[in-house]
Amino acid sequence: MKEMYYWQAIQEAMAEEMERDRRVFLLGEDIAEYGGAFGVTRGLLEKFGKHRIVNTPISEPGIVGLATGAALKGLRPIVEIMFMDFMTLCSDQILNHAAKYAYMYAGMVNVPLVIRTPAGGRRAYGPTHSQSLESWFMRVPGLKVVAPSDPADAKGLLKTAIRDDNPVLFVEHKMLYAVKGPVPKKEYLIPFGQAAIRRSGNDVTIVTYSEMVPRALRTAEKLSEENIDAEVIDLRTLAPLDLPAVFASVKKTGRVLIAEEGWKTGGVGAEISAAIGENVLEYLEAPIRRVAAKDVHIPSSDVLEKLVLPDENDIYDAAMEIMGG
Repeated sequence: MKEMYYWQAIQEAMAEEMERDRRVFLLGEDIAEYGGAFGVTRGLLEKFGKHRIVNTPISEPGIVGLATGAALKGLRPIVEIMFMDFMTLCSDQILNHAAKYAYMYAGMVNVPLVIRTPAGGRRAYGPTHSQSLESWFMRVPGLKVVAPSDPADAKGLLKTAIRDDNPVLFVEHKMLYAVKGPVPKKEYLIPFGQAAIRRSGNDVTIVTYSEMVPRALRTAEKLSEENIDAEVIDLRTLAPLDLPAVFASVKKTGRVLIAEEGWKTGGVGAEISAAIGENVLEYLEAPIRRVAAKDVHIPSSDVLEKLVLPDENDIYDAAMEIMGG
């Protein structure tokens, strides 16, 4: 194992795949000389040249449209969209084109396209640069949605995404770029649709993903001081969802809360709550609780932002409520 930052793990995954397969190339706004909005692609231009590290005009629909066409012609593009908020601009290219072509042409064509995008708040970037829109995209047939929580998963899941023959939305929380952790030295891939149990427990299940995972783990340690044994499940991919892992944990603990940074209404937690209700309702010993952002725009003020976005205190309070504390 070696220690790497989250952003380094993402960069290493792309570099290794570009060395392995000459069809892989990168395109996005300021990804070449500047290195992208958060420096993830810094240095790749010198290594792979301007024909494979391609700066684009400021036009998200044009970027994804170009990448979709390249993928249809046999290349394997990796797009960087500077902020997830800007995904709304290219959503037509994703929803109505990239995600549908394999279906519309009866599997005779593929769209091996990866769209990387930083998401989430906690940097006081305001309402147009801080959103978590993954639940919008997880309901699109033909589109896979990935949201890793640590460097090792970031690398293994991104390599899987690049080799996938279908479009993948790869969501990177901004606050994770500076997180450091162990990454295997040998090549590895992490399959989609397999959640990870980050902490085993018997009293309550906390289902979460991305930057909420370390928050859930810290909360679980605090709950242990109250003799509450929490199990933490990291979903890792939102489409496909590993619902069997969630159901198995619910059958064991009988209590569940879902923690996400996105808005509560129509969120990831809503989908998982419904699935639990449809499949393992009889195992529940307490109502399901959801911890999420308040249904308002993300403020620019860091003080107000903290009031809107969920944190460890919200997870703790929800867990204590479920446990009757």
